[in-house]
Parts: sequence; C-alpha cells; structure tokens
Amino acid sequence: MSNQPLISVLMTAYNREKYIGQAIESVLVSNYANFELIITDDCSKDRTVEIARSYAEKDPRVKVFVNAQNLGDYPNRNRAAEHASGKYIKYLDSDDLLYYYGLDVMVTYMERFPEAGFGLSSNASIDTIPFPTCITPVEIYREHFSGFKHFDRSPGSAIISLEAFRKVGGFSGKRMIGDYEFWFKIARYYSMVKLPFDLYWYRFSHGEQETGTAYASQYPAMREAVLREALVHPDNPLPADELEAVQKQIAEEARREMLLRGLSKIKRAILGRSGRS
Repeated sequence: MSNQPLISVLMTAYNREKYIGQAIESVLVSNYANFELIITDDCSKDRTVEIARSYAEKDPRVKVFVNAQNLGDYPNRNRAAEHASGKYIKYLDSDDLLYYYGLDVMVTYMERFPEAGFGLSSNASIDTIPFPTCITPVEIYREHFSGFKHFDRSPGSAIISLEAFRKVGGFSGKRMIGDYEFWFKIARYYSMVKLPFDLYWYRFSHGEQETGTAYASQYPAMREAVLREALVHPDNPLPADELEAVQKQIAEEARREMLLRGLSKIKRAILGRSGRS
C-alpha cells in the first residue's frame, strides 16, 4: 500500500503568528485523512515558523519549509507546489480555515471526473444542475462571461491536479492578480469540476492583508490587462463569433463604468461647492 497522500494542502505564510495555528488545526481535523500539509514560510519575522514546526513535531503529515529569501505571494505558492507529492493540490492561506468536510468533498468530486484539471467553487444560485458537474474549456469561458464569474475565485476556492498545474507552468508570479490570471490559463486546456461554496472560511480584512495596501489601487488596471491578454490568446477556447460578442460586452461595460465614474466625480464636485457656500 502506498503512503503517498492523494492531496497536498499548501499553506503559504508570512508573519501570521496570530492565525496560523488555527489554520493548521482546521486541516488536521479534516474527516479526510489522506493528505499532507505543506507550509512554506516566506521569511517571517514573528513566531510563524516556530508555531508551524510545533505542529510538525506532533504530526508527520505537516511539513515546514522556510524560504532562503522572501519570494512574495504567488512565487511562494509555486514554491509550495514544488514540495507537493499528492495527485491534487489545494491552497489554504495561513489566515483562513478549512471546514472539516472540505477536503472530502473536493477529492471525492474530482475523482469522479479524471479528465478534469481543476475544480472551482461555483455559484449555486444561478446553477441549474446539482453539484458536481464537469464542464469543458469552452463552457467554462462561456459561463464566466455570462454571469457565473468562475475566474473571480481565490486559490482557496480550488482543487488542482498537480500534473495540470505543472503543465501550464503554475502561477506567473504577478502580484495580487495571479489567481485571476491562472484560471484563464488552466481553463484553456483543462475541464473544470464545479464545486459548492462553503468548503473553507475566508477571513475578511484584518488589517494585515495586501488588499489594504496602497499597491491594491493598481488591481483594476492589472485585472483589465489580464483580461485583454486572455481574450486575444491564440488558445482562447471561445468560437470567433462568441469571442467577438464578449469583447463588445466588455467594451460596453467599460464605457458604462467610465460614465458612472464621471458622474460620481461631478456629484462630489457639486456637493463640495455646496458645502463651501
């Protein structure tokens, strides 16, 4: 019998001493046991590594690695995947929590569809078919642009075939936008399993996340650039007529957004003058 885990849970960390213990424990109490938990620390300056190693001493499924130098978020996610030995990888940020049934659901659903390269949480409120379902690249793209927003998911929402992850080259390393970019990339070549929501708990802003930094103001422009690149990529799976329709839809949405921003600016100016009068 092989001792190789079926799934590698990948936890990247940087100065997360307040939260990493809870994150690790949420994985260890999973009702699915055939996993390894790989923690890659990105040169933390607090007790993050000490806390992580205290769990590794008690449970051989926990493996802690410390980078020689700070890599940044998405390069560190790639580094974690380099240490993985499972058939699947599943990211969990060191300030989030995995529900005890999360791994079981993800692995069970992925195993039903050997052709799938990844699974993502889908929007049950607009889905007409019960989970799990598996959709092809053209269906993934088609649904994303028709309201499902498949690519607006964090890495914690996913389970990924390690083989598929490596074949597409993992994350590009681009800061903040790496997940959005990656879903477009892997979905060009691999089918996707639709997963339910609520398989993990995302800790909303606690003041130490990158979404609260000045750099985050660049996110809309970066997102737009990724979208433009994805639409003109030669392996975009959408037929030409559908691709043209999507490009027109996006252009119209951009025009509406620009108009709304202009109106908002005018309104603020009027209110500002009124306040001074």
